[in-house]
Amino acid sequence: MKHLFLAATLALLSLPTFADASKAFAFGEPAPAAKASRTVEVVLKDIAFEPKSLKVKAGETVRFVLINQGQLPHEFNLGDKAMHVEHQKEMIAMQGKLFTAGMNHEGMDHGQMGHGQTMDGGHTHGGGNTVLVQPGQRAELTWTFHKSAPIEFACNVPGHYQAGMVGPLTIE
Repeated sequence: MKHLFLAATLALLSLPTFADASKAFAFGEPAPAAKASRTVEVVLKDIAFEPKSLKVKAGETVRFVLINQGQLPHEFNLGDKAMHVEHQKEMIAMQGKLFTAGMNHEGMDHGQMGHGQTMDGGHTHGGGNTVLVQPGQRAELTWTFHKSAPIEFACNVPGHYQAGMVGPLTIE
């Protein structure tokens, strides 16, 4: 009986977290690549994205194929301005780990981050809305867009957003 009570208490304590997560991503949620209705290729260059802006439709599931042609690690992060500001704080706290020789992201499925996995033992990528791509590597992120919202796609590696590595994503 004690175990049942403890489990029920822990479940109740976790409810606000789920409520907050749903608010944070009112614009959509991660989805399996098999559900995508189209694929969009995004090239990550040093301090630039190609294309510079993206358009999707409410209800659409898009598979983003991310190709880092730059010399630096880059992120593809979906969110509003406030979410990017918060994520940048997390990235500053771990920035040294992005460039250390011991940190090898090759072969990791960053598109699954946010489901309990961490890149470096401490930095979790929210609800699957972020993928980190090392130089010369490819990655994917698949997202279902629910409703129109003012969001951006951005790189939150320290200094990259401020240098212009951000673009509008319009949900029609």
